Amino acid sequence: MSIAATLAQLITRTTYNDLPALAVDHAAMMISSTIASAAMGYNIRSSRIIRELAREQGGTPEASVWFDTGAKLPAVNACRVNAVTSDAAASDDSDLRTIVHFGTQLTSAALALGERNNASGKDVLTAMVLGYEAGGRILDAAAPAHRDRGFHGSVVAAFGAAVAAGCMLKLDEQQMAQTIAMISVSVGSLATAADSSEAREYFAGNAALMGMNAALAAQKGYIAEERILETKKGFFDVYGGDDIDCVTRDWGREWDVITDMAIKLVPGGHPHHTTGEAAAIAAREANVTPDQVESITIARPINKRLRTGPPGPAKHPKNLVDVAHTPAYFAAAAVADRDFSWVHASEKKFLDPVIHQLIDKVKVGDPITLDTEKYYQGAQVTIKTKDGRSHTGTVYAPRGSGVRGIEWADVDAKYRTLVAMSNLGAAKMENSLKVIHAFREVENVSVLTSLLR
Repeated sequence: MSIAATLAQLITRTTYNDLPALAVDHAAMMISSTIASAAMGYNIRSSRIIRELAREQGGTPEASVWFDTGAKLPAVNACRVNAVTSDAAASDDSDLRTIVHFGTQLTSAALALGERNNASGKDVLTAMVLGYEAGGRILDAAAPAHRDRGFHGSVVAAFGAAVAAGCMLKLDEQQMAQTIAMISVSVGSLATAADSSEAREYFAGNAALMGMNAALAAQKGYIAEERILETKKGFFDVYGGDDIDCVTRDWGREWDVITDMAIKLVPGGHPHHTTGEAAAIAAREANVTPDQVESITIARPINKRLRTGPPGPAKHPKNLVDVAHTPAYFAAAAVADRDFSWVHASEKKFLDPVIHQLIDKVKVGDPITLDTEKYYQGAQVTIKTKDGRSHTGTVYAPRGSGVRGIEWADVDAKYRTLVAMSNLGAAKMENSLKVIHAFREVENVSVLTSLLR
């Protein structure tokens, strides 16, 4: 059997009852996180443009655009719009292995098809866990080679969207195998563009859209090259992949949505969250004012697979895209305010002259060599003061990560903070949050999507 066929067999034979309760909880948390990020991203230019294009194209009204008052869109277009909107704010979840944002694609695809097909909350949660697992296994085989070759993580995230869509459509084994084969050749994106422009969210939207299209085509009988994952000049040959047997090995032994998923509890790129947290710890311990700071040194272990290592030269961000990818900003802002939170995604903060003065004092330290196995996107930040004192904060993994444990209270705080930026209103915000918490019991996902309009 091909890898696609074997993986399809494993997916289609796994039911809601086979999943650990924690995996299902994490899927619900992803829904909350993705919607919250979309609330923050709704008025960003890139999401507004994609939303306008989708409106102009029209089509059968099937699924809601979150936080929008207009008519519904075809499910594939609503899926794309919502994915772009969530990713635009750089506040969606991450898989800590290579910072792939699976939740954006999974949530937008599963909810759009769930609304179209009057599906239950259990259907959506199951599709999301299985989509995450399938995408994560492709990621395990391809990482870090796909990054080394310049490809963006949306190439992998598209598998999550495709499998989730296939589950929502209740595809059989052959159809699911074709879905996996077709998404293998559907998406291309370059990391360099994503790290410096609005291309990142464009890639996210394409991954969600193409994933759903692959599943819909397979449902109608479309046939692709089923061995495309493993064949010469196929997916892993082109994108990179060493241990490709891991795609299907030990299915069900553990679940990636539990072990590798992390909810963003502050804005920006997930590899830098521990930098901000460690800097805040050091700043509180130092108890100094910004003008007393001599230097701020960031150190991380060298671990290519986890995208850790030297954070790069300090630069001065001018917008949210810059902020998301500037570790010096995380460190400087956290030292200035002794904290790093959602407020640091605001123009007021990323133009703050005090923070920019501290950015000039940020340095890259020698790589961490002790206890490197403890670091999962972790960091160490040392503040040296002008009177010669030194204070260090160390964080091994970001808050909101599976390895540290994810608390609903933190996820709820994020939801309330970001959804308050939308025009939804307090009552709908609280009611939608209650629905997400009880999503296992929801008989029709429209109960949630109607509250987001």
